[in-house]
Amino acid sequence: MQTEKIIRPGNGYVFLALILVIVVAIIVLVSNGEPQPWQQAWAAGLGVATIFLIKGLTVIAPNSSKVFLLFGAYRGSAKSSGLYWVNPFYRRMTVSLRARNFESEKIKVNDKTGNPVMISIILVWRVNDTFKSLFQVDNYESFIKAQTDSAVRRLAASFPYDHFEDERAGITLSTDFDEVNRTLEKEITERLVIAGIDVVEARIAHLAYAPEIASSMLKRQQASAVVAARHKIVEGAVGMVESALHLLSSKNIIELDEEKKAAMVSNLMVVLCGDRDTQPVLNTGTLNQ
Repeated sequence: MQTEKIIRPGNGYVFLALILVIVVAIIVLVSNGEPQPWQQAWAAGLGVATIFLIKGLTVIAPNSSKVFLLFGAYRGSAKSSGLYWVNPFYRRMTVSLRARNFESEKIKVNDKTGNPVMISIILVWRVNDTFKSLFQVDNYESFIKAQTDSAVRRLAASFPYDHFEDERAGITLSTDFDEVNRTLEKEITERLVIAGIDVVEARIAHLAYAPEIASSMLKRQQASAVVAARHKIVEGAVGMVESALHLLSSKNIIELDEEKKAAMVSNLMVVLCGDRDTQPVLNTGTLNQ
């Protein structure tokens, strides 16, 4: 497979000075009254040479490149900025080497568990191989967009959205951003190497459940959060009850039989785990009442 060939064109300033010398020579030849036929011939020849030399001058801007073709054949690429002179018959094509941003549209894809999610990414890229960019693909900018969308769909299908869908998943789209972005960058790089594109950075810009399931997923997440909070409250309440019983027993404050312990545990659990303020009840009789 043919790749980029870097060439160093001639110094444009030398040729520019040569053009100025020729122009001065033409002026001298035609300015002496009525020029002789040989002077006219020399002036005409030098005029054609001047046009030929001027046509060969080319300017390359910083972070830009020129690709040269001679009657359809690739002759090389120049990436150094400055004024240069090349074969006047070369066809010159300009390719920018600057880093560019591409933000994909929000597309609906299915994650690993089949849930529809909305996702978009930001891709920072630049042209690395000018030959591949121009001649290996039809339009490298359109190629980037198509391959990026394909890579995003494959990425989404490789991981679940979160751990609610797959508790055993090691990586999820919504939590492991660094790992997911590295996977995305690798996937896009492999797809764009044929077009001579260097991927500087690829990261997820937007990620959310699709609108038709977003409300249901939110309710499920809220329910899971409530269950987790309740589990923590119960775990703490059990520890507090155990500590209270141990202190009462160790300090001989009161002797409780199994029935009274059960009643005390029940009352403490209600007080500690309830989501409302408790209403105290005063016992004016004995403990057995």
